[in-house]
This record gives sequence, structure tokens and C-alpha cells, in this order.
Amino acid sequence: MKGHIYKSTGSWYTVKIDAGKFIECRLSGRLRVDGIKSTNPVCVGDYVLIEKRVDSYVVKKLLERKNFIIRKSVKLSKQYHIIASNIDICFLLVTPKNPVTSTMFIDRFLASTLSYGIETVIVFNKIDQYDKESMNQKNEIDNIYKKAGYKTISISALKKSNLSDLLKLMQNKVCVFSGHSGVGKSTLLNSLDDNLSIKTLPISESKKSGQHTTTFSEMYDLKKNIKVIDTPGIKGFGLYNINNNELSDYFLEFRNGPSCKFHNCIHKKEPGCVIKKEIENGNISKSRYSNYLLLLEEINNETSFR
Repeated sequence: MKGHIYKSTGSWYTVKIDAGKFIECRLSGRLRVDGIKSTNPVCVGDYVLIEKRVDSYVVKKLLERKNFIIRKSVKLSKQYHIIASNIDICFLLVTPKNPVTSTMFIDRFLASTLSYGIETVIVFNKIDQYDKESMNQKNEIDNIYKKAGYKTISISALKKSNLSDLLKLMQNKVCVFSGHSGVGKSTLLNSLDDNLSIKTLPISESKKSGQHTTTFSEMYDLKKNIKVIDTPGIKGFGLYNINNNELSDYFLEFRNGPSCKFHNCIHKKEPGCVIKKEIENGNISKSRYSNYLLLLEEINNETSFR
């Protein structure tokens, strides 16, 4: 039978079959996924074939993915983890404080999702809690990414403010909510559908960061034919399988801007680099370019360790 994975706990997978029934499955011992060395060969969002054994069901085959979000440790680790697959649109929830979402984290995430052709919308959550400093930070970050070509939305999941714009983008799509622990992913899901009662916890006062309430990925069916994958909070986000010649393709404003003199320009020290002129003219943010250079250096250092 063909099924769609809705929940993964590491050992067990909840699979929805075409009849609408949910079945608990384990992985077949012979299941192999070619080309990707990840800690989880199968993830939420995957389409699979399942088979009934004597007293249980097993996932026998993974069907082809159209895309996926994958991360590795930002430390020198060779461990990769697939967050979700077969995604139509991704929503990256960010907050200027409690917890702080850095522009480097945002740029890592956006480069990764763009490398797999996944549209990503930046969602500023908890706007009801912003003081003047936080609002100024939010507006500054908002301007950076709007200028780069990204959609942004400002909401309060708790107060259910500005959710209509979000729902319009989510209709008839498989969506992913991602971001640090504590940015309000589960609270947002609860606000979008009164039938959900996903557990949430307050921000840790000692660490000023989120506490993990979502410990595994799970997909939910919402009204308006919306499917949403809620994911555990991400602390760090390392890029997967991107080399230094490709990186600029995954910065939206670099890719969509004017062409440099040399087709293989990596926008560092090459003569005739239009991107550097765009930065000088204020058309590309210095923050984005600074993070691009740091990621470029990270990729080069990683290559030297192979």
C-alpha cells in the first residue's frame, strides 16, 4: 500500500494510507536510501510503500522525493538530518529576542531551502510582545529580506493577529514551520486550528531561550486543504552539499541581480564584480554579504578537512 508519513519518533512511523486510515509502522531492515547519508532514512512528508507482516506493518520502500530540508551540525560533524520532505512552502519563524534569531541563522536556512527550490516566507512572530528596541530590530531585519526578494509577514500567534495573510499562502499546500525552539511554531498551529491542542512551554527565564516541546516532526491536516509539518526547534543549521561556486546562486538577490564580468565570479576579490558594486550602492545589504563571506569561508574550510 502507498502511504504518506505523518509522524516520526525515530523507531515508529505513523503512515496515512489512501483510505484515510493511520497505520503504525517500523522500517524494513532492508530499506536503503541511496545518495544521502542521514541519521533518518525516512522523514515526515515522505511517500512510501508499506507492507503487512504477520502482526505488524513495515515501510518497505521510499518513493522519490520532489525536495527536502536537510541540515548538518554547524560543528565539524558529518551527521545530517532530514527535517521534512515533499514541501510546497516553508515558513521560517523568527523573533528579535526571547529567543534571538540571528541573520546568520536566517541566511543559512534560506540558502538551504533555495538550493532545493523551496519557497520560504519569513514570519516575524510575537509582535504583541515587542518593545521599541525589538520593533526597530524587527523592522531592520524585515527591510533586509524584503529588499533581497523574500516575502515577510508579521504576526502574533498568541493573539491571533494577521493570520489571514498566512492562511492565504498556505491554502492547498504542504507547509513546514521551522525555527528556533521558543519562536512559537506550536502556538501558531494551535491558533490556526481550534481542534489542535499541541503542548507548549514558556521561554526559559534563565537562558532566555525556548524549551523543546516538539521533540519529533509531525504533520497535521488543517482546514482549506492545508497540511502543516511542525518540526523540533533548530539551534544550529549547517549547509549540506553546497560548494563555493554554487553558494551565490542560493542568495536570491545575487542570483536575480546583474551579471558579473566573469561567469564564475564568487564575489570576493574578482575584478568587475557587480555584486560588490550593488553593495556599495546599497542595493544589497552589508549583513547579507558579510554572512555570505562567512559561509564561503566555512565551505572552503570544510573542503580542506575532507
